[in-house]
Amino acid sequence: MIRVTDTITLADDEIEERFIRAPGPGGQNVNKVETAVQLRFDALNSPALSPSVFRRLKSLAGRRMTLDGVLVLTANNFRSQDRNRKDAQDRLVALIRDAAVPPKRRRATKPTLGSKKRRLETKRKRSGIKKGRGQPGLDD
Repeated sequence: MIRVTDTITLADDEIEERFIRAPGPGGQNVNKVETAVQLRFDALNSPALSPSVFRRLKSLAGRRMTLDGVLVLTANNFRSQDRNRKDAQDRLVALIRDAAVPPKRRRATKPTLGSKKRRLETKRKRSGIKKGRGQPGLDD
């Protein structure tokens, strides 16, 4: 069981881990040992996620989520399999935790009288500056 929030916990069988060969440094190990982890989580069919959390997770995940609703995370920052596995799980938990927070509603406000007056005054000043740049008239 992976605890994400107080209300969301993921079962271990919901997460599929596949070990692959990692690119980058690793010495002689790089061609022999599969240290990178590809973590797959079927978010669409997960009973732990509500539809609203899934929608937010889908927008946060972007290209990391397939059309079938499967979230795919690849971790290859470390040279050991255990650390990459932990890194992938931490990133999954962080992503779901961010999606679990509902966005704040925007409350419409009106500009204050003072801000309106300041805006119009600066417009008048700017207009005067620009008028002064024009061609001299006949009477000048």
